[in-house]
Amino acid sequence: MFSRYKKADGATPARKVVKTVPVAKATKAAAPAATAPQPEGQQQVLRKPIQRQAAKAASSDRDRKRKERMQEIKVELHRGLLDNLNLAALEHATETELRSEISQIASEILEEKSIVLNREDRTTLNKELYDEVTGLGPLETLLQDEMVNDILVNGPHEIFVERAGKLELSDITFKDEKHLLRIIDKIVSAVGRRVDESNPYVDARLVDGSRFNAMVPPIAVDGSLVSIRKFKKDKLGIDDLVNFGAFTEEMAAYLQAAVSTRLNVIVSGGTGSGKTTTLNALSSFIDNSERILTIEDTAELQLQQTHVGRMESRPPNVEGKGEVSPRDCLKNALRMRPDRIIVGETRGEEVIDMLQAMNTGHDGSMTKIHANSARDGVSRLENMIAMAGIEMPLKAVRSQISSAVNLIVQASRLQDGSRRMTSITEITGMEGDVISMQDLFKFQRVGLTPDNKIIGHFTATGVRSHYSERFRMWGYDLPPSIYEPTSMGPN
Repeated sequence: MFSRYKKADGATPARKVVKTVPVAKATKAAAPAATAPQPEGQQQVLRKPIQRQAAKAASSDRDRKRKERMQEIKVELHRGLLDNLNLAALEHATETELRSEISQIASEILEEKSIVLNREDRTTLNKELYDEVTGLGPLETLLQDEMVNDILVNGPHEIFVERAGKLELSDITFKDEKHLLRIIDKIVSAVGRRVDESNPYVDARLVDGSRFNAMVPPIAVDGSLVSIRKFKKDKLGIDDLVNFGAFTEEMAAYLQAAVSTRLNVIVSGGTGSGKTTTLNALSSFIDNSERILTIEDTAELQLQQTHVGRMESRPPNVEGKGEVSPRDCLKNALRMRPDRIIVGETRGEEVIDMLQAMNTGHDGSMTKIHANSARDGVSRLENMIAMAGIEMPLKAVRSQISSAVNLIVQASRLQDGSRRMTSITEITGMEGDVISMQDLFKFQRVGLTPDNKIIGHFTATGVRSHYSERFRMWGYDLPPSIYEPTSMGPN
């Protein structure tokens, strides 16, 4: 054993293992309900039968018992590691040394407790112990899985993951609520935050950039709630999104002209609809010669330009001081000579400064909002201005919005889990007291396949862009054919 990682003599010995045998609870199978005969002349029921099935991970009873036994062994080994490892010396250890040390200590404890495991179980156990000591325990496996987009923890025994837009229950669990709370505390303490009964929720960012949110009891009734939106190491470009069917090549050509000619763009959509991915892709059309400043609550944007200044807002500290709001960042950004300002998400009073920036020489700025359609997006902007306490006539508010915002790109996650750019809408001005808008492209749904996959296609509406002359003056003379409606294609 590495002497420099082992505690000095006299350290507390490993606790004695108390073996417990789990008692399986007998469950009664529900008897099938008898079908009553249908009276003559009764109207036929057209509703589909409702099938409710509890979410459960696919695992046999034998696998469950084996997993419970391994969990008990891991808890005892982890206690033994804490008793034997010199944690202060681990900061200077390499990964190879630490893995070897953990493996040797675990082998000694297993031999001392007369616990016999095969090679596969030993390898799995050593990896889980390494994750407990250096990482986030059971969550490490999910964080390293590139197919997982979101990790949602509902108490210690339910961890859901999103793969390909669909939620599924994983077979990974925590030992108990204390185990889950220890991992949460490990995450938030690393970024200088805290979470307890007096401050039961926290928003933070993991080392790799993933967004982390947690809420603990007593606010979380059935156990701590954790959500992790994983950070994509490789950002998706325009070509990738076209290949995935998120939108068409014609829509990409229009968006390139819109961003390059410095139209102000809002990306609208619901939670998990791909707004950040879309905004990242659109930013690829910005020229390297422009100075870009980004403002976010949690830094997620991955801009590839050479002249980018990134800012991140900050919540108040334990004493309720030190808060830096997105509006504070935006006000300061206006004094930093930006060509474009990109706000990660507009959700409050910073909307005033964002619209002012778009109206006063910062053309080509972008932001995201939560809305279900382009028209709802405009209504949400009006509501945010009202909630900011700015007393303005409704017509003046709408005039401000119509002159600041040029384009609304709507992203949606459909019922089959696929993400599509469902509409591209231009704001063309005011007609009386109403903001005038026109759809240029949209996703036309046709139906569903037997396995509930969306059938549909992208089509232009036949309306020519209000900014066609602007595009031509900037050297983006788009052919009229891209605005022609198309019939059902292979999509």
